[in-house]
Amino acid sequence: MDSPTLSEFDLHLFAEGRHWHIYNVLGAHLCKNRGVEGVRFAVWAPHARAVSVVGDFNQWRSGTHEMSLHEGMGVWSCFVPDIGAGALYKFAISTDHGRELLKTDPYGQAFEMRPATAAVVTERGHFSWNDGDWLSRRGRWNWQDSPISIYEVHAGSWRHHGSGRWLTYRELADQLIPYVLEMQFTHIELLPVTEHPLDESWGYQTTGYYAPTSRFGTPDDLRYLVDQCHQNNIGVILDWVPGHFPTDEHALA
Repeated sequence: MDSPTLSEFDLHLFAEGRHWHIYNVLGAHLCKNRGVEGVRFAVWAPHARAVSVVGDFNQWRSGTHEMSLHEGMGVWSCFVPDIGAGALYKFAISTDHGRELLKTDPYGQAFEMRPATAAVVTERGHFSWNDGDWLSRRGRWNWQDSPISIYEVHAGSWRHHGSGRWLTYRELADQLIPYVLEMQFTHIELLPVTEHPLDESWGYQTTGYYAPTSRFGTPDDLRYLVDQCHQNNIGVILDWVPGHFPTDEHALA
């Protein structure tokens, strides 16, 4: 089946290392191909001999939905019809050494709860932001001459629910914001909330750089937390950790 064409300009910018929104190109994206709804998958695997997408929609059988190589770019893509948001998937990559590697999507925007490692097809968020006033003030803020007090927070251990489970992003908004306001902090800094396989790493073992961890809810739930902070005049800093490169076989190792 024909794949929706990936823009040559997108691929050109990617090859130059200066496509600032490549997460909108690579990965899994809901789209239509000749009027048929489905998902376009794309992954960079320049040394692969063959790549296919596997998932719960094809019983995880490699070769069922083979991907085509964009020559000279190292990018493979395909279109799978009649699947939508919520589908689980990985990439089956055949190497020059005859091995087949099962890899999760480095551009996945949501993942299963650990210890499962599949990426999840997501649709564009429908969240309605209400932080316009705060963003306008931030644009005029003389931050170099203003006092800043940052409260560092690990979402998994700051406070637990009465049942012992983690608080969700929305529960954090309800409980954390009043505390931050009472203590007169200007910002919170969230220890990594990008997806990671090991709880004990506190997020410093990222395997999903474009996905908020599913431990605490959905991407829209995280948006709610940020939006509520902004509405209460609290800035949000995200700790981003590309330096702690994990060796988990399902990821980029």
